[in-house]
Amino acid sequence: MSDTFTAELYVHAIAIEREAARRYAELAERMERQHPAAALFRQLAQAEAHRLADLRRESAELELPDLTVDHTWRMDGRDPLQIALRAEKAARAFFEQAARTAPDPAVRALALEMAAEESAHAELIGRAATPP
Repeated sequence: MSDTFTAELYVHAIAIEREAARRYAELAERMERQHPAAALFRQLAQAEAHRLADLRRESAELELPDLTVDHTWRMDGRDPLQIALRAEKAARAFFEQAARTAPDPAVRALALEMAAEESAHAELIGRAATPP
């Protein structure tokens, strides 16, 4: 596995998951009892926090570079589901691009795994945003 590319992938993944965990917790708290998606956001905040811990553990032996890209969620807009959906789609696109440019199959598989996680989150949010 290419250590440089892998370290860069991990530093971005950690930033993305840290931001997602923070924002989902913030949205869940802000929307408590006011929006049916609050429970989903709490669930996603916990999932993102667990994934963040996993990523930190998996990358502990790597020398992570400085982050050169801002993965902060754009909190403009009134609909929290659309804000979250936009962030998950952006994260998925980032990991899909990383998979396309990965130097070896192991790194490509890791990036695709991360993209699939973001895609699953986007599907959950998409279902919550679409009334039955």
